Amino acid sequence: MEKLKAAGLYGGALVQVSGSIVGRYNECLAMLGLQPTSLDRFTIDGMGWSPEIALEKNDNFYLNIGEANPNAIILSPEQEGKPVHMPFHSFDRDIMIAIFAAYPFQIRDITKDSAIVVHLDQEIDAYYDPFDLLRYTKISVYFNLLNDIDVKQEEQLSLISKFKTDNNFINRTIHKEILASAKAYGDLRNRKLKLPPLELPISSFYTKAFGGIFVLRDFTTDIIVFEDKEIFAKATENSSVDVNLFHISHHELTVNLVSQGIAQFDIKKAAKTKRYERIKKHIFVEHLGQTEHPLTEILESHLLFKKYLNTLDPETRKKVMSVELYNQRKIIERDLNMEDVVDLQYTQALLEPHKNLEVEHQELVWKLLSKIVPKDPLHLYWYDKATFYTSFKTWKPDYQEWVIELILKNRD
Repeated sequence: MEKLKAAGLYGGALVQVSGSIVGRYNECLAMLGLQPTSLDRFTIDGMGWSPEIALEKNDNFYLNIGEANPNAIILSPEQEGKPVHMPFHSFDRDIMIAIFAAYPFQIRDITKDSAIVVHLDQEIDAYYDPFDLLRYTKISVYFNLLNDIDVKQEEQLSLISKFKTDNNFINRTIHKEILASAKAYGDLRNRKLKLPPLELPISSFYTKAFGGIFVLRDFTTDIIVFEDKEIFAKATENSSVDVNLFHISHHELTVNLVSQGIAQFDIKKAAKTKRYERIKKHIFVEHLGQTEHPLTEILESHLLFKKYLNTLDPETRKKVMSVELYNQRKIIERDLNMEDVVDLQYTQALLEPHKNLEVEHQELVWKLLSKIVPKDPLHLYWYDKATFYTSFKTWKPDYQEWVIELILKNRD
């Protein structure tokens, strides 16, 4: 992982927290019923999640109150636009973008001397089975300010109003109350501390609940895709819910995605894309043994690629090059069936979101497709970082270097 850190591809774009701000963060943790951190400096992402504190607590989702109720902490305006490194739902980053867009001035004002705890509430206290996720149609975002500074503002304004009423300007008790409030909290009269709740609609989404689940709605039929086989098996026992259930490994899933207009596949067009080249090279490396040349050279040289391709056994070579073989033979053999030539992992890995989908649905479908067949290292990094980081550790060192360079080239 040190290679990724050095390239700025792991744990980057975080906000540094130290000094008195650590105390504010601990007070926010206390508001959530959590123990404080013993660290005197750490970093946080766009949601206020800290990789160092997650390691300290041995809990990647320490900000959650159960799977149904994630939270966020806003300590600084610098968190705006920062990545969300450990999202529990696919829409978590979008929610943070919406919060900063709705309340930029309030956040800047509040975080001068306070902090904000954000509650993402979908009005479900807890998940009991995967079908609860179908009730997830909106999310309400509530805000709690550290030390109830917004409540103290109301009290201060009420005292000032009382001071201006009748002859209360000579009332020493009210004088003392106003002064005590000002000493404790400062002059709150003109502060922007109001954060009314936000309500955001939710359609299709991914959640890490129940071992990882995709909920696809707004299509011909609702679809739930499971990553966990045991939970999938239990869910199939419930026949009372009108929804299509698939495990992510099922071939029928990709067939259904195409038939419902969620995904599309054109092998002729796909074969001309950079994405196909990345997938082919990844599959090639999986089958390649020891080499005299580094993979960084082999994968960038047409001649070296061909040289090492020919070191593979004939059946493996056909599998790696099955897309080209099919397209070549199809020109002459009009009745040739794709399934008889093209390796199954290509027909799945080369799927893409249907062009008619909305952008937010396209992003979610890319994430799903990246999980079904994780053969494109670039898309894996973009859409499923957790799997990318796990897979990266298993790759050959020179392939790791090639992938890092690939990501950096496609960063903008």
